[in-house]
Amino acid sequence: MNRLFFIALSALIMCVTGLNAQIDRSDWEAGMPDGCTSITCGKSATVDGSVITSHTDDSHRTRSNVLIQPATDHKPGTMFTLYKRVAFDTVPMPQYKDVKVGSIPQVTHTYGYINSAYACMNEHQLALGESTFGGREELISDKGLIDCQRLYILMLERCTTARDAISLAGELLEKYGWNDAGECVTIADKNEVWALEIVGPGKGKVGAVWVAQRVPDGHISVNANASTIKEINLDDKDHFMASTNIFSVAKEHGWWKEGEAFRWCYAYAPESRTSLASRRREWRVFDLVAPSLKLDPNAENYPFSVKPDSLITLSKLVSIFKDYYEGTDFDMVKDLLVPGKDGKMVISPLANPHMPYDMNKMLRINGGWGWRGERTIARWYTMYATIIQCRSWLPDEVGGVTWMAMDNVATSIYIPIYASVKDLPETYKTDGRKTGFSQKSAWWAFNRLGTLTAQRWGDMRKDVSAVWNPWQKQLFSNQQNIEADALKLMEAGKRDKAVDLLNNYTNEWGNKVVNEAWRLGDQLWTKYDELF
Repeated sequence: MNRLFFIALSALIMCVTGLNAQIDRSDWEAGMPDGCTSITCGKSATVDGSVITSHTDDSHRTRSNVLIQPATDHKPGTMFTLYKRVAFDTVPMPQYKDVKVGSIPQVTHTYGYINSAYACMNEHQLALGESTFGGREELISDKGLIDCQRLYILMLERCTTARDAISLAGELLEKYGWNDAGECVTIADKNEVWALEIVGPGKGKVGAVWVAQRVPDGHISVNANASTIKEINLDDKDHFMASTNIFSVAKEHGWWKEGEAFRWCYAYAPESRTSLASRRREWRVFDLVAPSLKLDPNAENYPFSVKPDSLITLSKLVSIFKDYYEGTDFDMVKDLLVPGKDGKMVISPLANPHMPYDMNKMLRINGGWGWRGERTIARWYTMYATIIQCRSWLPDEVGGVTWMAMDNVATSIYIPIYASVKDLPETYKTDGRKTGFSQKSAWWAFNRLGTLTAQRWGDMRKDVSAVWNPWQKQLFSNQQNIEADALKLMEAGKRDKAVDLLNNYTNEWGNKVVNEAWRLGDQLWTKYDELF
């Protein structure tokens, strides 16, 4: 009886999911930005003093591979090519295609960096995260040359501190122009972390409007596809920076009148504050780190940053990025009940919070799917995720580490990629979006595992967690040991050997988790075969 019910429920879910894909894909393609979540931590908010930024690349288009771009000397006259991303759907999987829009002079020396879809950290522990908030459509200009992905590379190639990166962005955007939607760039260095929010200057214009706010050292902040900067004080240069046109553009368009209180997010991205998908994530992150605040889950606004009730650990951040509101009123599977063995109603093992395009009001899910509807922090279409530590008391080779997970964080594991790493396993360098399904791609190993686990989430997630949780704990507990060994080599003047040690460690774990993801997927097929 139960098996027949599960089969019927599966058919219903698949039908609804397919319907959602048809209904919502047009909305998505009409300009809704890919949804990403970035959590930032000041150095006094973390258990070890790390400054942290992070990023979930929640996109169904960006590339899945990760490359190491070495430091490079450039000949005079070398140019940096600029591109604009456009949808590319004439291939088996949705992708972006880069269309050249221009070029600017390259500097004589560029720093090495980890080149993920959104480049994330350079050799000097400058680290970046990202979250799109859209902003007013009339501000988007096709006259600018710089988009967010190229801006990330330019900052990492040329800067060593967050403030320098913000200043460089301001100079480049004023001269060459922003051609993207509204973006929040979270920028961390060894001492502090900032949120830089950028919008275009208006149709047909070159330039940008931007503001940056520093996260206090003892605070944690979150950016979840909504503008979060409100009141600003440009006299407080230790916490705010902005473009010179920040007030004039808002005044020109009638979004702000002189003498009124100026709030950046309501002047330049008011619709982002109405997004339930964004506000709920903001609430959830803050509620998980500072439950004592008792924030209203249905509020329109939350503080720019909060002081956590206890110091933040890497394990805590991982648990947040795996979160899907389980145990709250907003649990995405709370209404999917079936008769249990004792006759009582229980959540179906087939129910899961990661179904493509979610299960909307037809299954009584809060708000349905979409830019304004419900969504969890963990997502089925995450390409990769990062948690980046920047540590002032360690040399850059050891102090900067990008913890990276492939695909849905809820069914994945973070491995360390140090700032000095010279190369990555071949599977991480293979772009699975271009190859199509391939066992040569790390992303496909985790994507297959996540997709399979979603088919019987109530049971399979336990099998997956039973493997990844101990391994993640082992990686975090062993971090001090591997770094101590590298430091001894550095102190002995053996920098190259220290770099090799860290490089080999990253590659060892990269290969290990990919092989295990394939094995674990095979195991799930075997264990649950008769239930499909």
